[in-house]
Amino acid sequence: MENQYQSPFQGPKVPLPNATAVLVLGICSIVFSCFFVGLVLGIIGLVMASKGRAMYKESPALYEGYGQLNAGWIMSIIGTVLGGLYVLYFIIIVVILGTGQAWTFNHMN
Repeated sequence: MENQYQSPFQGPKVPLPNATAVLVLGICSIVFSCFFVGLVLGIIGLVMASKGRAMYKESPALYEGYGQLNAGWIMSIIGTVLGGLYVLYFIIIVVILGTGQAWTFNHMN
């Protein structure tokens, strides 16, 4: 008797599209998080990872490489947070220096 519950896809699994790209973007977003580039790379990595995660959740039997995609997604989150903190730090420093400069200028005249 033939098994009625066979997987509809019997061939080798296909790698998730952009899984490697998401991993590279996640790593680069952490490495370059002290620059504004890390924030942009992290956001791009998150967008690409969300598409790949949705594809995997629709049919997990077709794809492999979810661990790689998930690691890139997590690193993109970390890189985005670090990049956002750096931007916030930069804004605060500019405000402090600008306020100090204005205060010095007003008290010298």
